[in-house]
Amino acid sequence: MVYVLTVDQRASRRGPDRVADVLAQLNADVGTVLAFERTAGDEFQGVLGEPETVVDVALRLVRLGGWSIGIGAGAAQHPLPASTRAAAGPAFLCARRAVDAAKQRSVHLAVRGAVASDAADAQAVLGALAVLVGRRSEQAWEAIELVEGGRTQAEAAAALGISRQAVGQRLGAASWDLERELRPTAARLLERAAG
Repeated sequence: MVYVLTVDQRASRRGPDRVADVLAQLNADVGTVLAFERTAGDEFQGVLGEPETVVDVALRLVRLGGWSIGIGAGAAQHPLPASTRAAAGPAFLCARRAVDAAKQRSVHLAVRGAVASDAADAQAVLGALAVLVGRRSEQAWEAIELVEGGRTQAEAAAALGISRQAVGQRLGAASWDLERELRPTAARLLERAAG
């Protein structure tokens, strides 16, 4: 089972092409089964093997903004080719349906999978996470990045020049604890959606 992300840049005709930059970032940082590649125009696709990685990438794209994110969970034809563009199978069809659905949703993220009910549940949890991530301030992100990077709240406060309580307030306002609770749930649901 694999997870296919098909991602389309929104409003690409009104702004610069952002695909090349995002491809470079993702391919440098993310372990993939098949690397992220531009598939057509302002769209790209990648194949991942771990549902936790799918959650990470999807939320990273939400934070960047301007993307419709389709996640397909299921089987792929084997052996896999060297290129994402040459791959096929049910997960790829699911990803295509998902990105088309994502374009119609307010959170611009959709999931389709081998098990439709679990894909719908994964979509609901990821949608909620997308809302949390999409509403965060830059100040909240500064605190989150420091704490996720291994610093204590006191150390993050010192680095930011604010009080420890202010760091806690930023994390609370960002619903960081809720995100940490929901991420494993989303990953488990994606795994079930793959069949």
